[in-house]
Amino acid sequence: MSRGTPKPVDVPWGLRIEVGQPTQAVRHVLLGTDPDTDTDAGTARRLIGSVTEPTTCVKAFLPPHAMEPWFSSAWEPTDPCYLMAIDLRPSRVQGPEGYTAAVETASGVTYVRILSADGELAACGQTGLTGTACVFDQIVTEPAHQRRGLGTMVMDTLTNAAVENGVSTGILGATVQGRALYEALGWKVLSPLSGFVYRPVAP
Repeated sequence: MSRGTPKPVDVPWGLRIEVGQPTQAVRHVLLGTDPDTDTDAGTARRLIGSVTEPTTCVKAFLPPHAMEPWFSSAWEPTDPCYLMAIDLRPSRVQGPEGYTAAVETASGVTYVRILSADGELAACGQTGLTGTACVFDQIVTEPAHQRRGLGTMVMDTLTNAAVENGVSTGILGATVQGRALYEALGWKVLSPLSGFVYRPVAP
């Protein structure tokens, strides 16, 4: 919903998503995979061995070290992430003086833009709404405006918009750096979220 990709397709190992971006063509998400189980590990290895399209990504809710033995040197690890969630409650939006929030919802996606006093984009984020849950996505604070609480301002504004739309659960994939902000806001880590991208060396 958030990024406008086709709906995920159910496959034997989990989900397949046609991302369609130059940096990531296809994403496979392994669900319920146990690296210590021969059957699950074998399924993952067969999928990985069948990949021929560069920039294909394979992700799983596992730490990187549990997945590394499945991949050859043609695969590169993505930055480590964490799957996080929260029960959403209305928030009091507070921001530094001179900053204002603009909110827009279109086609199931809510966009928040934080503008400085001179109209410059200082921070932004969005949520994809899916029934009673939503995914917080693309949360960014521009370098010149960091460490002013704008990330929290974005999250609180998105939270209120989600609650107004009947959403009760928030979900996101956090970077190592972002995890600290989200935990301070009450989010909980559910699992690691690791990935590898196929980047074969041209002959």
